[in-house]
Amino acid sequence: MSLGKTKYTRPATGVAILGEGKLPSTRWDLLSTSLPEACEWLDDDHVKAYEAVRQRIEEQILAGELPVGSLLPSERDLAADFGVSRAAVREALRMMGAQGIITSRVGAGPTSGTRISAQNGPALGRLLQLHVALSEFPLDEVVEARVMLERFSSIMAAANADAGSLAHLGDLLAEMEAEHMELEQFNELDTRFHISIAQLAENQFVAVLTTAVRQALAIPIRTASDELDDYQAFRRELNRQHRRVFEAIASRDSARAADLIEEHIRTAYAILPMGDSQS
Repeated sequence: MSLGKTKYTRPATGVAILGEGKLPSTRWDLLSTSLPEACEWLDDDHVKAYEAVRQRIEEQILAGELPVGSLLPSERDLAADFGVSRAAVREALRMMGAQGIITSRVGAGPTSGTRISAQNGPALGRLLQLHVALSEFPLDEVVEARVMLERFSSIMAAANADAGSLAHLGDLLAEMEAEHMELEQFNELDTRFHISIAQLAENQFVAVLTTAVRQALAIPIRTASDELDDYQAFRRELNRQHRRVFEAIASRDSARAADLIEEHIRTAYAILPMGDSQS
């Protein structure tokens, strides 16, 4: 069934149809149930209307009833099916859009309307970043997670890096190795360097996780760096380590690249005054 021809209809029986095939009734037929009755399915009797809409659509996604590209009904149809106001439906869709779960486009073309989206990497990364930043994790757990992710990224980067990506990493290194540089600028370039290596792994999920953890720790790392007695000496040591990682990736020595990135991460955390736990 082509996505361009996918559409939603609600027949007299009250069972929703997506395209030409009837969806399983275990979740989708909840759309034809008024909100008070449908809320019996929810654990929280005091759930708000927009939360009921959002949770039921998410359940359908998890059940495989709404795959990527599925076209959702209009706000008016969803409101009628759920027995709620259009404002409640609109708020539920707004929340899901912010999470990267759906995309909405105006018009009448094959990509118009509100659809289940696969372009959720940035939203997932931002969500993970916030949760990492707001949660208190022991520093050794943070170190081990970064080591695991970045060892894998370095191994894959050594296998995947081409002339263009190596040139990009080299340019970042050249910027970081400037004789004088403020902490804020170096911290930003340092983050970009690690994220660029993660992206070379060509594994979107690993890249999202690495980016989320690294960006969540960017401010604490900057704060701890600012407390060092000789930050410039620390920066020079980091640059030396970065250069060695880059050379290992460029020479396609994956094992050495992984060992060097681990040494780099552990050394940095051992020097930075970040306390016993990281938030």
